[in-house]
Amino acid sequence: MIVTTTHGEMDDSLLEKREGSVDNDNENTTWVEYWLADEMVHRSAHVRLKKSIVSISEAGSFPNG
Repeated sequence: MIVTTTHGEMDDSLLEKREGSVDNDNENTTWVEYWLADEMVHRSAHVRLKKSIVSISEAGSFPNG
């Protein structure tokens, strides 16, 4: 697979792939990093919010239109 990096497009077989995640009450986040020796050359992340940005109390304060 070809990965777009800070050094241009590279085959992923030349890179070390590292993955991580965070899962808590507010979010589920996953990420993938590609490293060339000791340099991170690519990172992509996906964040899924579990709660609405506007809280219920704030939503109740909006005037009815």
